[in-house]
Amino acid sequence: MRNPLRTHAQALQWMDEQGLSKSELARRFGVTPSLVHAILRGEKACRRGASHNIAVFLGLKRGQATATKQPYGRAGREAA
Repeated sequence: MRNPLRTHAQALQWMDEQGLSKSELARRFGVTPSLVHAILRGEKACRRGASHNIAVFLGLKRGQATATKQPYGRAGREAA
């Protein structure tokens, strides 16, 4: 059975549990912290590119991340 999608609040809580700040996540994906903040507030559609990859990584949406380098591999999504 698939893991349910996380809400934005659940994704933020998961990041906190992992000790992962918005700035650190941004650094690992090569984006600005403001983009990560916008994703976590639901202000981005996250249809493609880095925003899509971050949303998939955080469990906010289904799909396959297209990044060649994932900060935590698949463990991030499976820990939900």
